[in-house]
Amino acid sequence: MSTSRFEAKPLYRRLDSLFGALDPSRPEGEALSSFLTDGFEKLKDDLHLRAALLYAERRDGFALLKQVGGAGGPVAEQLDPTGPVLSRVFRHPVYIFADPQDAASPERLGLFPAGASGAILVGKRPRRHAFFFLLADGWSREELDFTLNTVRASLGARLIEERLRGGLRDAAEIQQSLLMEEAPEFPGFEIACRSLPAEEVGGDFFDFISVGDDVLGLAIGDASGHGLPAALLVRDVVTGLRMGLEKQLKVAHVFEKLNRVIHRSTLSSRFVSVFYGELEAGGSLIYVNAGHPPPQLFQGDDVVELTNGGTVIGPLPEARFRRGVVHMDPGDVLALCTDGVLERRGRDGDFGTAGVARVVHGMPGAAAETILDRLFAEAFTYGMDRPWEDDATVVVVRRHP
Repeated sequence: MSTSRFEAKPLYRRLDSLFGALDPSRPEGEALSSFLTDGFEKLKDDLHLRAALLYAERRDGFALLKQVGGAGGPVAEQLDPTGPVLSRVFRHPVYIFADPQDAASPERLGLFPAGASGAILVGKRPRRHAFFFLLADGWSREELDFTLNTVRASLGARLIEERLRGGLRDAAEIQQSLLMEEAPEFPGFEIACRSLPAEEVGGDFFDFISVGDDVLGLAIGDASGHGLPAALLVRDVVTGLRMGLEKQLKVAHVFEKLNRVIHRSTLSSRFVSVFYGELEAGGSLIYVNAGHPPPQLFQGDDVVELTNGGTVIGPLPEARFRRGVVHMDPGDVLALCTDGVLERRGRDGDFGTAGVARVVHGMPGAAAETILDRLFAEAFTYGMDRPWEDDATVVVVRRHP
């Protein structure tokens, strides 16, 4: 399903901030009830929600644990795990009941007041929880589908993260075993790169892949969350990219296959923005941008943002991506950054792409490593020398004059 009719990245960011407030150390029922309340308040207008319900698995069925909003009538206090509604949700952990004539429709069965609803299933037997969101007029299937997939996967990841908290050392080893310490040499170009995790283990990554004697693949990405789940996601994405490209598959096709693999994952948080480009010795750059902040190509006084691609990888079972093509002329500079740099907060708002442009335009003819050093220094100072709030990663590519 395409996400072209709405901006997936802003919604993803709002959801990510909501998940960040979730305290996985609390009992699951309490944590999920709190999430239901906060999530309903923050998303009800965007998603056209009437009410939200949380059911918890018990010995004799699923009992109503929490209700927020105005359902417009009575709702079922108990759901039968062998009944058609939950049977449908067990088979499809993210499901939208839109047809009132469907034999499994909660509306038709009299479990909820009239109207469409969406459902997600979280957790493993015998501690599963079922969320139901009752919809008002004007709801969008595309936006609701994206959101429910995001909510289910991220909730699951954060609940298991507490059990895996002791695995940070393993996560760091996984991450370090995959990430390159420095950029490779590529004739005719200078490349500089750096990644600073905000915590012991971050979710940012960069990678370089030799596609041929005169083609270099370069990637940058930002995985949702931190700790072991994020490290495992980085592992999956980097490995998937390398394997797909080694088979000489088309870039867009590699991203579509990678999206399906990440979507089926159950241990990682399953959401990542990725930019991947193949740089040819002659200066052509073929790329796909999967929901990542657009890299900036500086050509004299002009700036080109590399936006072609698609949505972030993971939330939807099927996603389509398209290629973009640009050309780096002698002296051009390409700057690729993650949110930790772009969203660095200062007195005047975010550092942003404007901050990156200020640095690059203020250093005509500077080497890639020098530009990289100045970008980190300026962004850190812009944030009033506070510790980095998020992982900060930058890759700078400069074509020799």
